Amino acid sequence: MFTGGGSAGHVTVNMALIPRFLGEGWAVEYLGSEDGIEKKLISSFENVLYHGVATGKLRRYLDWKNIIDPFKVVNGVLQAYRLIRKQKPNVLFSKGGFVSVPVVIGAWLNKVPIIIHESDVTPGLANRISIPFATGVCTTFADTEKYLPKSKTYFVGPIIREELKHGNIDRGRAFCQFTDQKPVLLIMGGSLGARQINKSVRAALGYLANRYQIVHLCGKDQIDSSIQSPLYRQFEYIQEELPDLLAMSDIVVSRAGANSIFEFLFLRKPMLLIPLTKEQSRGDQIVNAQSFKASGFCEVLMEEQLNAETLASNIEIIYRNRSTYIHNMNQYEQKDALSSVIELLRRVTK
Repeated sequence: MFTGGGSAGHVTVNMALIPRFLGEGWAVEYLGSEDGIEKKLISSFENVLYHGVATGKLRRYLDWKNIIDPFKVVNGVLQAYRLIRKQKPNVLFSKGGFVSVPVVIGAWLNKVPIIIHESDVTPGLANRISIPFATGVCTTFADTEKYLPKSKTYFVGPIIREELKHGNIDRGRAFCQFTDQKPVLLIMGGSLGARQINKSVRAALGYLANRYQIVHLCGKDQIDSSIQSPLYRQFEYIQEELPDLLAMSDIVVSRAGANSIFEFLFLRKPMLLIPLTKEQSRGDQIVNAQSFKASGFCEVLMEEQLNAETLASNIEIIYRNRSTYIHNMNQYEQKDALSSVIELLRRVTK
């Protein structure tokens, strides 16, 4: 059984693991929120039974919903407990996100072994709540070990979705109606979008379109239909075609969620990272981005300094020095994280 959601980043690792278990003949089920992005993403698997449970968002700021949401979490725990008691899973794998908390507690109450995955350098709030109930915690960054109980921690490295390894440049160009005459710039604001990035990209479009063919994944309801250009393609969110878009891209502009940036690293894509601010998050993306910059994989542009001019100038730096970033990325030793996690899940299965 799998859980995790709230954003695509809390689902993609699960999507990398699920095909392997299905291929080995396991029955796979998913517990997520009743209407979150995870429900849409997991629906692409025909043989995965999806269960929706109530959940409340875990906020770090004052909001009147903070009064109501604890009751939703309690209701979610009761729903998850009953579902897990009925379905009797052998093991639960949690990718985190606020939806995972009631599911983890429900599994613990049913004495189901729990493996948690933490992508970022520092554990998120949902995982910090869930870790005391877990059998083990898999980490992407080696440095995460110092924030966790040593007896529970397993450094496995980044989990890369299998389909990303099979992207095709020609299919990507055909999908976007691009040519091979200009380099391709891929801009990703995350599954939930990024208004400030979108605003700066469009403000710099006159300059950028002279230099690049641009694919812009701008988030739900963020498409600007007033902009029509054969050199600029906008999409709210891409799933099936993403491997092809990455294959044809020369450089990437993105937030600094750990899953995404490690996928760019695996694919050797020079990147400009624009992490969420501390006001928007707990600061984990800033730490992720700084770690990658220290390794020579990227440049970092803080959102507070983001505008059309700084965006365009940093993109130029990345493109001009792309061979240096690729050389640095080639020094990175990729672990077989997928196999390590699968072996751990097999080992703890009751």
